[in-house]
Amino acid sequence: MTTKDLLFANNRAWAAATLARDPAFFDKLKNQQSPGYLWIGCADSRVPANEIVGLLPGEMFVHRNVANVVVHTDLNCLSVIQYAIDVLGINEIIVTGHYGCGGVIAALEQRRLGLIDNWLRHIQDVMRRHEALLAPHGAQAERARLLCELNVIEQVGNVCQTSMVQEAWGRGRDVIVRGWIYDVADGLLNDLGVRVGRDDSLALTQERALLAAAERARVRATAR
Repeated sequence: MTTKDLLFANNRAWAAATLARDPAFFDKLKNQQSPGYLWIGCADSRVPANEIVGLLPGEMFVHRNVANVVVHTDLNCLSVIQYAIDVLGINEIIVTGHYGCGGVIAALEQRRLGLIDNWLRHIQDVMRRHEALLAPHGAQAERARLLCELNVIEQVGNVCQTSMVQEAWGRGRDVIVRGWIYDVADGLLNDLGVRVGRDDSLALTQERALLAAAERARVRATAR
């Protein structure tokens, strides 16, 4: 069986199983997209957004890229955020990183991979900005784990500072931006304690989340 045949066979089996569970599923799906959340996550194939939170297709709007980075010149990401807020009416934006992120590790180790090196410079900027938090950890694995958390916290800030979120807050919209991290090793999500709404101080929220991340890293290192 060719790769194409396998994937098409899997698709037919999935569609049949879905219809067996809910004969009206696709009729409902084609008529309306009404997700309650925007998920900004990593493109890593081990992190299927709606599956790990137990949501069905149509219940979560998703944008993914290498290392879940939000850059103010990335029109793709910015368009997704704008569409989510202004068209779909979403009020919950969740930036989700994951431990063992290849992009974060490559940035930390300053690997030369080609074109993607330019994208990973954004992660290296995060690394330089928080070198004081990373410096106490000599073990590369722990530095990578901490940097995955710091990157999420930074990207939450970037989402909050987009014109779309700022304008939504200005109109009185209760848009909330959160930062989570997923552990591929056990399948569990972890809340990084960074939640920002229109009346919250982004700087204070980030500062607290960064200190909490550093403390978690210290506890992990001590426990070894």
